[in-house]
Amino acid sequence: MDNGGTAGTSAIEAYGLGKRYRRGWALQDCTFRLPAGRICGLVGPNGSGKTTLMGLVTHLLKPTTGSVRVFGALPGSEEARRRTAFLAQEKPLFRRFTVAETLRLGRELNPRWERQTAEDIVRAGDIPLGARIGALSGGQRTRVAFALAFGRRPDLLVLDEPMSDLDPLVRHELTSVLMAEAAEHGTTVLMSSHHLTDLENSCDYLLVIASGGVRLAGEVDEILTAHTLLTGARTGRGGPPGLDRHTVVESRVSGRQVTALVRPDGPVAGDWQADSPNLEEVLLAYLRSPGTPPLVSPSAQADPKAAAA
Repeated sequence: MDNGGTAGTSAIEAYGLGKRYRRGWALQDCTFRLPAGRICGLVGPNGSGKTTLMGLVTHLLKPTTGSVRVFGALPGSEEARRRTAFLAQEKPLFRRFTVAETLRLGRELNPRWERQTAEDIVRAGDIPLGARIGALSGGQRTRVAFALAFGRRPDLLVLDEPMSDLDPLVRHELTSVLMAEAAEHGTTVLMSSHHLTDLENSCDYLLVIASGGVRLAGEVDEILTAHTLLTGARTGRGGPPGLDRHTVVESRVSGRQVTALVRPDGPVAGDWQADSPNLEEVLLAYLRSPGTPPLVSPSAQADPKAAAA
């Protein structure tokens, strides 16, 4: 299958993207690029603009300013609709339908339907095809929703908190299903989630939105490498000197100890102990410090000409 996953291809490219409602801006001046073939975690506090962004990408909403392209096409175009699947947090399924009827509906509505893929996902969860959707557990319904989404053979799968209502064991199981299917078919995934540990285990790309704008974007490894976690003894009102030339994302005092997450600009002077942060530490620091200058890695930087074409 041609999934658009060749080197240099953009699955999503947005430039100056904004959406305004009556109450104000939900998203403003949002510029980023998501390369094809990545599993991207979309992170942000409630009300940060995540759902609005997914609505713009899937053409459920129209932008107020700026532009967005899906594999180079407008979100509302036939090309983009054919290549995109969206799974909402509510996972809307007809509760009176059986699983078999649900999959049959998927086949009738999608010319590129891949029956074997959809049925394999369902059978791997030991879900009877004759069972009604309304009688399934939350994890089973999510598995059926995944089967519908991957059965469409999308090149881009957009997931809005798909596993927020599941227990940790089921989340882990379905995350493995998601990763395996995306890897096999070369599917690009944009997935919003509040479960930071799940993102660390499944995503190789990251997009962080806060206050309606992009705060972090890029490969997970690039983002982690760009940061250092420093620990030092508290002296007066702060820690050891030597951070003036660096970007301090967050500094926290606990007893006699100061911990600072920084984007170093060269060697760090002073009596600091340096460690590598994990993804959760980086994400929480940026979410707690919305005034920190954004970090967009080279691979996530959008081309304004491509976004406006």
